[in-house]
Amino acid sequence: MADQMIFAWLAWVFPLLGAVLTPLFAAINKRVRDFMAVAFSFLAVVSTLSLTPLLLEGDVSWPLQSQVSWLNVEGSPILGQIKAGVLVDPLSIIMSNVVSIIAFLIMVYSIEYMKGEEGLTRYWFFMNLFIGNMLLLVLSDNLIQMLFGWEGVGLCSYGLIGFYYKDQRSGWLKYWVGEGDESYPPSHAGMKAFITTRIGDALLFVGAFIILAFTGTLNFVELQNGAITKVPFWALLPAVILLFGGPIGKSAQLPLMEWLPDAMAGPTTVSALIHAATMVKAGVYLVARMFPILYVVTLVSSSPDPQAMFYFIAWIGAITAFVAGAQATVSTEIKKVLAYSTVSQIGYMMLALGVAGLSVEFITGYVASIFHLVSHAMFKAALFLAAGSVIHATGSRFMRDMGGLKKHMPVTFWSMLFASCSLAGVPLVFSGFWSKDMILEASLVSGEYLLFVFGLLTVAITAFYTFRMVGMVFFGEGKSGSSDVGGHVNHLHEASPVMWVPYVVLVAGTIVLGVLGYFARHWMVSLFEYLVIVPSETHPTVVTEYIVAFLSSLAIVVGFIPAYWFYLKRSKPADMYTQRYPFLLKVRNFLYNRCYINRVYYCLIVYPTISLSKWMFSNLEVRVIDGFNYYLGRFTLSFSNWMFFNFESKVVDELNYRVSDLVKRTSLYFRRWQTGSLNDDLIMVLAGLFIIVLILKYLISAG
Repeated sequence: MADQMIFAWLAWVFPLLGAVLTPLFAAINKRVRDFMAVAFSFLAVVSTLSLTPLLLEGDVSWPLQSQVSWLNVEGSPILGQIKAGVLVDPLSIIMSNVVSIIAFLIMVYSIEYMKGEEGLTRYWFFMNLFIGNMLLLVLSDNLIQMLFGWEGVGLCSYGLIGFYYKDQRSGWLKYWVGEGDESYPPSHAGMKAFITTRIGDALLFVGAFIILAFTGTLNFVELQNGAITKVPFWALLPAVILLFGGPIGKSAQLPLMEWLPDAMAGPTTVSALIHAATMVKAGVYLVARMFPILYVVTLVSSSPDPQAMFYFIAWIGAITAFVAGAQATVSTEIKKVLAYSTVSQIGYMMLALGVAGLSVEFITGYVASIFHLVSHAMFKAALFLAAGSVIHATGSRFMRDMGGLKKHMPVTFWSMLFASCSLAGVPLVFSGFWSKDMILEASLVSGEYLLFVFGLLTVAITAFYTFRMVGMVFFGEGKSGSSDVGGHVNHLHEASPVMWVPYVVLVAGTIVLGVLGYFARHWMVSLFEYLVIVPSETHPTVVTEYIVAFLSSLAIVVGFIPAYWFYLKRSKPADMYTQRYPFLLKVRNFLYNRCYINRVYYCLIVYPTISLSKWMFSNLEVRVIDGFNYYLGRFTLSFSNWMFFNFESKVVDELNYRVSDLVKRTSLYFRRWQTGSLNDDLIMVLAGLFIIVLILKYLISAG
């Protein structure tokens, strides 16, 4: 086992090294740069896969740690000695493999998808830097080290969302986002993501510092072994809520969800890697990592409501899942539909972790969240990559410019259809069915029936927007062999194998996991049983599983029927009902306007900040600061002139003149002694020697 721990270090070191060497490879050859970037991501896959045999060994004492001395501050009660380390347990092994494998497939896809793009050295640098930081985040054994990876992925996200930073209007159909007043160029979207997630990160830092102040450690193992109980509940509850601000921002949960739909301004590969499969899961991972630590508190706390923190997590997740799913039902951009879907599905994961903490038998909800994280990473990455092929072929991000692509792109169609079935949770051969139903079971078993209803409604909404997307993209008359979008003719054809093989592999993975879903869920439960502190018999029964399966399948049918009627079969246009019933039109406009959440932020924060900055510039900067600098400059100039005429000229210069005159007079006086006569010089030498002899004689007699 000790030998295998080296792979936990190498997993994140390899991609970081690849990022650093990218400019060197670019100087050698562009093709060398491209393939070496992929090669270093593959080394990360080899490293993480080398850890998986540990999951099959039955006598492992989880968790496993490897540490080295990092920082030593003598005399500090908190920072006395900080160690860098890696933590290997089922959670980190599963998550690191999800990150590395999906990242590698996306890097392969990028070779063809990004071919010919300007700034590819920057692209490959940020992609490998992101992979390395994400794996560092996942494998760190303490929160301080984890935050280096946490902030690293945020930086890379900013750089990659704004990859097309020149914001050309010629790229309107491909890499801008939104329409009308809420259309944004890539640079704006990148800055929006960076600032929004920093708000959550600031809250996370405060929460972490509160815990550190009471416990003296942020090591996950030490916290779980009892250090967390040193924090009184009155301080722990706000600390956890603040700590949860980081996951809310990074995983785009309410109220900080609006950055993710606009992050679709980045290349589709970036959306697949960062905003579907990995970075947005970082928040879920952190909550899952902290969950056993916080669950201990609920068992020993004397507080009247020790589960308040888990109620908060569950309700944030449930409401986010519902609201984001509803927004996806009217979105006109294919990547935005998938972005809203990502926000919604992450809400499911947060819901699962929340209800897990509300149940004595927490293992079902805890495993459900991780199971859905793995399942969602595969089918959503596949959907994004397939969507990238569609945009590549049609030249547009809008689904109204698509349609009828089934006959032109059969591989992409079937891949996207199967991945969509997994997203919708179609039974029984798709992984999404098993992971989603497990979340609903956890909600039901915990006795949180209202949360269960929210989850069930979201299932119906998910089925509707998923098959609406499939219908709008692949069905209908559409284009006949070519598309003329924005004056550019794109011949419709299937993507190259370099592009479609990665998402076919991901779709195959979600189907295999679906076929083995019943066994996979029980195997994962057995992996995490070491976390169980108080055994319970309240786990889901077979009857509960059948009830949830029936209700979720019914919800899928409820959502599928209108999607089939309006967008697959296209019997009647959907707009017919919105025009006939004004209430439906108002609902549709409300959702199309993003529930006005985005506009509220701009009206309350962005626009006032811009106006305030302009006012500050014209009134404070120009009138006060610049005015002060101007008057300070004039005062300095006047003072310097006064000093020149009164001190420099009259004192300093006069002193210099007098000193020079004195030196001149002295030199003239001594020049009289220098006659140039040899006799005079000899007399002076003899006089000098005579004086020296007298001095020496005096010194000897005195001694």
